[in-house]
Amino acid sequence: MSASPEAPLGADLARELGIRFEDPALLELALTHRSFAFEQGGIATNERLEFLGDAVLALVVTDEIFHAHPDAAEGRLAKLRSAAVKTGSLARMARRIGLGRYVRLGRGETNSGGADKDSILADTFEALLGAYYLDQGYAAVDDLVRGLFRERLAELAGRGAALDYKTSLQEYVAATFESMPHYAVTDEGPDHEKVFTAEVSVAGRVVGHGTGRSKKEAEQEAAREAYLLLTTEG
Repeated sequence: MSASPEAPLGADLARELGIRFEDPALLELALTHRSFAFEQGGIATNERLEFLGDAVLALVVTDEIFHAHPDAAEGRLAKLRSAAVKTGSLARMARRIGLGRYVRLGRGETNSGGADKDSILADTFEALLGAYYLDQGYAAVDDLVRGLFRERLAELAGRGAALDYKTSLQEYVAATFESMPHYAVTDEGPDHEKVFTAEVSVAGRVVGHGTGRSKKEAEQEAAREAYLLLTTEG
Protein backbone atom coordinates (compact mmCIF):
# COMPACT_ATOMS: atom_id res chain seq x y z
CA MET A 1 0.00 0.00 0.00
CA SER A 2 1.52 3.34 -0.99
CA ALA A 3 1.06 6.62 0.81
CA SER A 4 0.59 10.07 -0.66
CA PRO A 5 1.33 13.42 1.03
CA GLU A 6 -2.41 14.12 1.12
CA ALA A 7 -3.24 10.76 2.66
CA PRO A 8 -0.52 9.37 4.95
CA LEU A 9 -0.41 5.64 5.41
CA GLY A 10 -3.08 4.58 7.91
CA ALA A 11 -4.93 7.91 7.82
CA ASP A 12 -8.23 6.16 7.11
CA LEU A 13 -7.61 3.75 9.99
CA ALA A 14 -6.97 6.62 12.40
CA ARG A 15 -10.08 8.39 11.20
CA GLU A 16 -12.25 5.29 11.67
CA LEU A 17 -10.89 4.86 15.21
CA GLY A 18 -11.51 8.51 15.99
CA ILE A 19 -7.86 9.19 16.80
CA ARG A 20 -5.21 11.47 15.36
CA PHE A 21 -1.42 11.48 15.07
CA GLU A 22 0.65 14.63 15.26
CA ASP A 23 3.49 12.63 13.74
CA PRO A 24 2.18 10.45 10.86
CA ALA A 25 5.60 8.81 10.62
CA LEU A 26 4.92 7.07 13.94
CA LEU A 27 1.73 5.54 12.56
CA GLU A 28 3.56 4.46 9.41
CA LEU A 29 6.27 2.83 11.51
CA ALA A 30 3.64 1.00 13.58
CA LEU A 31 2.32 -0.55 10.37
CA THR A 32 5.75 -1.66 9.07
CA HIS A 33 6.31 -5.41 9.44
CA ARG A 34 9.86 -6.72 9.42
CA SER A 35 9.28 -8.54 6.12
CA PHE A 36 8.61 -5.21 4.40
CA ALA A 37 11.54 -3.53 6.16
CA PHE A 38 13.90 -6.26 4.99
CA GLU A 39 12.83 -5.88 1.37
CA GLN A 40 13.37 -2.13 1.63
CA GLY A 41 16.98 -2.56 2.62
CA GLY A 42 16.65 -2.78 6.38
CA ILE A 43 14.50 0.21 7.31
CA ALA A 44 13.04 0.43 10.83
CA THR A 45 10.33 -2.06 11.83
CA ASN A 46 7.41 -1.85 14.26
CA GLU A 47 8.96 -4.28 16.76
CA ARG A 48 10.08 -1.67 19.30
CA LEU A 49 6.64 -0.07 19.18
CA GLU A 50 5.10 -3.51 19.65
CA PHE A 51 7.19 -3.97 22.80
CA LEU A 52 5.98 -0.65 24.17
CA GLY A 53 2.36 -1.20 23.15
CA ASP A 54 2.29 -4.58 24.86
CA ALA A 55 3.17 -2.94 28.18
CA VAL A 56 0.71 -0.06 27.72
CA LEU A 57 -2.11 -2.46 26.83
CA ALA A 58 -1.39 -4.66 29.85
CA LEU A 59 -1.48 -1.66 32.18
CA VAL A 60 -4.77 -0.27 30.86
CA VAL A 61 -6.50 -3.66 30.86
CA THR A 62 -5.17 -4.44 34.34
CA ASP A 63 -6.49 -1.15 35.69
CA GLU A 64 -9.87 -1.71 34.02
CA ILE A 65 -10.43 -5.19 35.43
CA PHE A 66 -8.98 -4.26 38.84
CA HIS A 67 -11.59 -1.57 39.36
CA ALA A 68 -14.42 -3.43 37.60
CA HIS A 69 -14.03 -6.49 39.88
CA PRO A 70 -13.23 -5.21 43.40
CA ASP A 71 -13.93 -8.56 45.03
CA ALA A 72 -12.02 -10.78 42.58
CA ALA A 73 -8.91 -12.60 43.74
CA GLU A 74 -5.53 -12.00 42.11
CA GLY A 75 -5.68 -15.31 40.26
CA ARG A 76 -9.04 -14.46 38.71
CA LEU A 77 -7.81 -11.02 37.63
CA ALA A 78 -4.73 -12.56 36.06
CA LYS A 79 -6.86 -15.00 34.07
CA LEU A 80 -9.13 -12.22 32.85
CA ARG A 81 -6.18 -10.15 31.69
CA SER A 82 -4.51 -13.10 30.00
CA ALA A 83 -7.68 -14.02 28.12
CA ALA A 84 -8.20 -10.42 27.01
CA VAL A 85 -4.70 -9.78 25.66
CA LYS A 86 -3.72 -13.17 24.25
CA THR A 87 -2.76 -13.32 20.58
CA GLY A 88 -6.11 -14.64 19.37
CA SER A 89 -8.05 -11.92 21.19
CA LEU A 90 -5.83 -9.16 19.83
CA ALA A 91 -6.07 -10.58 16.31
CA ARG A 92 -9.87 -10.53 16.52
CA MET A 93 -9.73 -6.93 17.69
CA ALA A 94 -7.40 -6.09 14.81
CA ARG A 95 -9.82 -7.66 12.32
CA ARG A 96 -12.69 -5.73 13.88
CA ILE A 97 -10.96 -2.41 13.16
CA GLY A 98 -9.73 -3.53 9.72
CA LEU A 99 -6.06 -3.31 10.63
CA GLY A 100 -4.93 -5.93 8.13
CA ARG A 101 -5.68 -3.61 5.21
CA TYR A 102 -2.96 -1.21 6.34
CA VAL A 103 -0.06 -3.45 7.38
CA ARG A 104 3.04 -3.07 5.21
CA LEU A 105 4.24 -6.58 4.39
CA GLY A 106 6.93 -8.07 2.19
CA ARG A 107 5.92 -9.93 -0.94
CA GLY A 108 6.33 -13.34 0.65
CA GLU A 109 4.14 -12.51 3.63
CA THR A 110 1.58 -10.85 1.38
CA ASN A 111 1.37 -13.90 -0.86
CA SER A 112 1.02 -16.24 2.13
CA GLY A 113 -1.90 -14.31 3.61
CA GLY A 114 0.11 -12.45 6.22
CA ALA A 115 -2.44 -9.64 6.47
CA ASP A 116 -4.80 -12.09 8.19
CA LYS A 117 -2.33 -14.04 10.34
CA ASP A 118 -3.09 -13.87 14.05
CA SER A 119 0.53 -13.21 15.05
CA ILE A 120 1.04 -10.35 12.59
CA LEU A 121 -2.30 -8.74 13.40
CA ALA A 122 -1.76 -8.97 17.16
CA ASP A 123 1.78 -7.60 16.96
CA THR A 124 0.72 -4.73 14.69
CA PHE A 125 -2.17 -3.87 17.00
CA GLU A 126 0.26 -3.60 19.91
CA ALA A 127 2.60 -1.47 17.77
CA LEU A 128 -0.30 0.84 16.93
CA LEU A 129 -0.97 1.34 20.64
CA GLY A 130 2.71 1.99 21.28
CA ALA A 131 2.83 4.60 18.54
CA TYR A 132 -0.35 6.28 19.77
CA TYR A 133 1.05 6.40 23.31
CA LEU A 134 4.23 8.11 22.11
CA ASP A 135 2.29 10.57 19.96
CA GLN A 136 -0.63 11.47 22.22
CA GLY A 137 0.28 10.28 25.71
CA TYR A 138 -1.16 7.84 28.20
CA ALA A 139 -4.59 9.42 28.66
CA ALA A 140 -5.37 9.17 24.94
CA VAL A 141 -4.32 5.54 24.59
CA ASP A 142 -6.12 4.72 27.85
CA ASP A 143 -9.39 6.05 26.36
CA LEU A 144 -8.85 4.10 23.14
CA VAL A 145 -8.10 0.78 24.82
CA ARG A 146 -10.99 1.02 27.28
CA GLY A 147 -13.38 1.83 24.47
CA LEU A 148 -12.21 -1.11 22.40
CA PHE A 149 -11.98 -3.67 25.21
CA ARG A 150 -14.79 -2.88 27.64
CA GLU A 151 -17.32 -5.13 25.88
CA ARG A 152 -14.78 -7.94 25.55
CA LEU A 153 -13.87 -7.76 29.25
CA ALA A 154 -17.52 -7.78 30.28
CA GLU A 155 -18.09 -10.86 28.15
CA LEU A 156 -15.13 -12.67 29.72
CA ALA A 157 -16.25 -11.76 33.23
CA GLY A 158 -19.61 -13.44 32.63
CA ARG A 159 -18.17 -16.83 31.78
CA GLY A 160 -17.54 -18.05 35.28
CA ALA A 161 -14.41 -19.91 36.26
CA ALA A 162 -13.42 -20.88 32.74
CA LEU A 163 -12.48 -18.08 30.37
CA ASP A 164 -12.63 -19.96 27.10
CA TYR A 165 -15.76 -21.55 25.69
CA LYS A 166 -14.23 -24.95 25.02
CA THR A 167 -13.32 -25.39 28.68
CA SER A 168 -16.65 -23.92 29.80
CA LEU A 169 -18.54 -26.34 27.57
CA GLN A 170 -16.51 -29.31 28.77
CA GLU A 171 -17.19 -28.47 32.42
CA TYR A 172 -20.90 -27.88 31.80
CA VAL A 173 -21.35 -31.10 29.81
CA ALA A 174 -19.46 -33.15 32.37
CA ALA A 175 -21.65 -31.83 35.18
CA THR A 176 -24.97 -31.93 33.31
CA PHE A 177 -24.70 -34.94 30.98
CA GLU A 178 -21.90 -36.89 32.68
CA SER A 179 -20.15 -37.13 29.31
CA MET A 180 -17.78 -35.15 27.13
CA PRO A 181 -18.36 -33.05 23.99
CA HIS A 182 -17.13 -34.53 20.72
CA TYR A 183 -15.57 -32.39 17.97
CA ALA A 184 -15.36 -33.14 14.25
CA VAL A 185 -13.17 -30.77 12.22
CA THR A 186 -12.72 -30.44 8.46
CA ASP A 187 -10.69 -27.96 6.42
CA GLU A 188 -10.58 -26.62 2.90
CA GLY A 189 -8.50 -24.23 0.80
CA PRO A 190 -4.76 -23.84 0.13
CA ASP A 191 -2.34 -23.93 3.05
CA HIS A 192 -2.00 -20.15 3.31
CA GLU A 193 -5.77 -19.58 3.16
CA LYS A 194 -7.10 -22.68 4.88
CA VAL A 195 -10.48 -22.43 6.57
CA PHE A 196 -11.46 -24.90 9.29
CA THR A 197 -15.02 -25.94 10.13
CA ALA A 198 -15.86 -27.59 13.44
CA GLU A 199 -18.97 -29.39 14.63
CA VAL A 200 -19.50 -30.30 18.28
CA SER A 201 -21.87 -32.98 19.54
CA VAL A 202 -23.14 -33.69 23.04
CA ALA A 203 -24.83 -37.01 23.83
CA GLY A 204 -25.14 -37.73 20.11
CA ARG A 205 -26.73 -34.37 19.28
CA VAL A 206 -25.01 -31.69 17.21
CA VAL A 207 -25.20 -28.51 19.26
CA GLY A 208 -22.67 -26.15 17.70
CA HIS A 209 -20.81 -25.17 14.54
CA GLY A 210 -17.85 -22.88 14.03
CA THR A 211 -15.35 -21.74 11.43
CA GLY A 212 -11.91 -20.21 11.77
CA ARG A 213 -8.42 -19.81 10.40
CA SER A 214 -7.19 -22.58 12.68
CA LYS A 215 -8.60 -25.78 14.16
CA LYS A 216 -8.49 -24.23 17.63
CA GLU A 217 -10.41 -21.13 16.53
CA ALA A 218 -13.08 -23.21 14.79
CA GLU A 219 -13.52 -25.43 17.84
CA GLN A 220 -13.81 -22.38 20.11
CA GLU A 221 -16.53 -20.92 17.90
CA ALA A 222 -18.41 -24.23 17.86
CA ALA A 223 -18.04 -24.49 21.64
CA ARG A 224 -19.35 -20.95 22.05
CA GLU A 225 -22.50 -21.72 20.06
CA ALA A 226 -23.00 -24.99 21.94
CA TYR A 227 -22.40 -23.49 25.38
CA LEU A 228 -24.83 -20.63 24.81
CA LEU A 229 -27.47 -23.04 23.46
CA LEU A 230 -27.17 -25.61 26.24
CA THR A 231 -27.03 -23.13 29.11
CA THR A 232 -30.08 -21.34 27.72
CA GLU A 233 -31.98 -24.61 27.45
CA GLY A 234 -30.84 -25.68 30.89
